[in-house]
Amino acid sequence: MNASIGGSRRPSAPRTSRLTVRLAVLASTVALSAVGLAVAATPSSAATCNGYVGLTFDDGPTGNTSALLSVLRANGVRATMFNVGQNVQSNQSAARAQVDAGMWVANHSWNHAHMTSMSQSQMQSDLSQTNSAIQSATGVRPQLFRPPYGETNSTLQSVATSLGLRQVIWDVDSQDWNGASVSQIVSNASRLQAGQVILMHDGIQNTRDAIPQIVANLSSRNLCPGMISPSTGRAVAPDGTPPPTTPPPTGTPTTPPPTGGCTATATTPNVWGDRYNTSVTVEGASNWTVVVAVTAPQRISTTWNGSPSWDSTGYVMTMRSNGSGNTFGFTTMMNGNSGARAQIRSCTTG
Repeated sequence: MNASIGGSRRPSAPRTSRLTVRLAVLASTVALSAVGLAVAATPSSAATCNGYVGLTFDDGPTGNTSALLSVLRANGVRATMFNVGQNVQSNQSAARAQVDAGMWVANHSWNHAHMTSMSQSQMQSDLSQTNSAIQSATGVRPQLFRPPYGETNSTLQSVATSLGLRQVIWDVDSQDWNGASVSQIVSNASRLQAGQVILMHDGIQNTRDAIPQIVANLSSRNLCPGMISPSTGRAVAPDGTPPPTTPPPTGTPTTPPPTGGCTATATTPNVWGDRYNTSVTVEGASNWTVVVAVTAPQRISTTWNGSPSWDSTGYVMTMRSNGSGNTFGFTTMMNGNSGARAQIRSCTTG
């Protein structure tokens, strides 16, 4: 059985005729500046987000991928890039730049063919070849797959599953591939609800121009761009934590939530041309865990007075108390991004 999922179906014209070539912070984050900002959170809640949405861009990398990444980074956004294998093979540096910018890379077939007309072995070869190209270029093995045109059937889904790929279609179609204006793209994106995913494309100017307004609209509704869970195919917090089922705690940010927890207050006492220091003071617990994120391509280079570990992206650090007191710090290399500052995601006991 063939199916076209996710609302509207894209036309089956060649890709070259379909495309011209493909808040305000990371999900569940609170920006910090030289003035201290305290953030309290429980393990199941985020400081500023009542839910997450998945911003996705198909058909890359293209000659305009660098411009797209610049806009996403300028707006503090991480997104999922559903890449075409042959495009990755011919533009490996652009694919690597996606990962370096903090994006998630995923499988969008080898050459954007109508896969439901393929045999099972052809499907297997197509997706395997694309996985290999993406992993070779970026060092990341895809966990998500989007079938071209949203066309799928039980055989294709079975093949994807056998390769460790979760099929992801979309809930909202931006219509950018169909010549939608900036205002139309923004209007379509405004329909996004928590957990949902929107279809956009790499290489389209109107899409890049719409991103700041899309992010502002999401922020006004307490929604944040997040990652797509390989388990559910739904948008979740960047560290994989599901969105809270109840609103985050209210009241003054220095008050620990009623269910327990702690408060992490961060300041930026030193800023140089290529790096800055962050100092974090924890209140409400002597045995604590604080999750901190930096914006790509920044990297934490040095830490003190705590036991750090990092997620697979290298941009999210979990710092645990190690008996050195309730104040820890770290140095972040800017790597060309001088405007962003480290962000506290949560402070929990234990």
